[in-house]
Amino acid sequence: MKKPFVKILCLLLLQVIFWSSWAPNAWALTSDQMLLNETWKIVNQAYVDGTFNHQNWWQLREKTLKQPLKDRAAAYDAIRTMLATLNDPYTRLLQPAQYRSLQTSTSGELTGVGLQIAVNADTGYLEVISPIEGSPAAIAHLLPRDQILQIDGVLTTDLTLDEAAEKMRGKTGTVVVLEVKHSGNKAEAIETVALKRDRIEINPVRSEVRKAPDGSLLGYIRLAQFNANATKDLKTAIETLEAQKVKGYILDLRNNPGGLLQAGVEIADLWMDPQPIVYTVDRHGLLGSFEATTPALTQAPMVVLVNRGTASASEILAGALQDTGRATLVGERTFGKGAIQSLFDLSDGSGLAVTIATYETPNHRNINKVGIEPDREVLLEPAATFDGIAGSDSDRQYLAAVEQLTQTQVAASGASL
Repeated sequence: MKKPFVKILCLLLLQVIFWSSWAPNAWALTSDQMLLNETWKIVNQAYVDGTFNHQNWWQLREKTLKQPLKDRAAAYDAIRTMLATLNDPYTRLLQPAQYRSLQTSTSGELTGVGLQIAVNADTGYLEVISPIEGSPAAIAHLLPRDQILQIDGVLTTDLTLDEAAEKMRGKTGTVVVLEVKHSGNKAEAIETVALKRDRIEINPVRSEVRKAPDGSLLGYIRLAQFNANATKDLKTAIETLEAQKVKGYILDLRNNPGGLLQAGVEIADLWMDPQPIVYTVDRHGLLGSFEATTPALTQAPMVVLVNRGTASASEILAGALQDTGRATLVGERTFGKGAIQSLFDLSDGSGLAVTIATYETPNHRNINKVGIEPDREVLLEPAATFDGIAGSDSDRQYLAAVEQLTQTQVAASGASL
């Protein structure tokens, strides 16, 4: 009668010994190890790629936890090294100051040079998504797809995305020097640019009534970013323009780098009747969707202006309006960022940005690294300064949008006879 009890006891002891050897210091992790383990768990549960870039994610945890971590800086380095194995520049650690800065920028204000940046996954170079309108970077004529080679003499290939962003932020009035290789230039000219940091208020929406050549009134809306104020401000703009009896709309999404996914969905809902806005695909291949749930605020004809600085949430909005036939797209092929990130709070005040899904347009187009082709392509000269000409009589893309709207109104009028 005692033998089964002895066997069970031995088995339990073996399990305890195995667990102790498999999970080092499982009951006595330091605070730095716990932060690393916290990060690992979030990625393990939420990351879009269930193969974790074709590696044993559990084994990597064990290996990383065995490393000595003398302080928090060492823990951050270990976390970055672990995340780097995913080969995803958008899944990244945000130290407390960086995390607070990101939260501030999405709320509508920041201090720096006004650049939205990314790491080109194919080349490894730091790349401009777009300059923020009116910022020091925009005034200095930095353009989407420009490559930033150095920041204050430091090669950007030696910096993470957030380290590069942190080096460009700073106190108002201080100067940062960038070495830039301009895009769209056959000579691939490299220029040294000194930018004076400034306080940048991001007013996401600018709108006004414009008169078309045929005398009809058009509503021009410039949407610069999808931040916390964007939906409310854009709704107010549409309602104000509707009260002035405009016959059509030009929505300008050029050099809009995106922002909050929820804002992109909410703004699409303002323009669209109930129907799918965007589909999401998670690590299991499961399809989710965000849909317009209320009638559109207006049924007036609409043209959307896009360019290579139109990215992320801007592409979600543009793709939805194009696929559903709600709007015609005019301009250039968009940036091509088709991945969705979510922010997670970590216990020490830092944050974790994790790619949790990819998205598809209503017609199930995956535009990641491809972008969206406009219905009518109109190119601006690479050297043209977007900031300052947007929506003016020297803006070829804007003039094409006015022409497109005028033709649409004539066609609609003829069809109704």
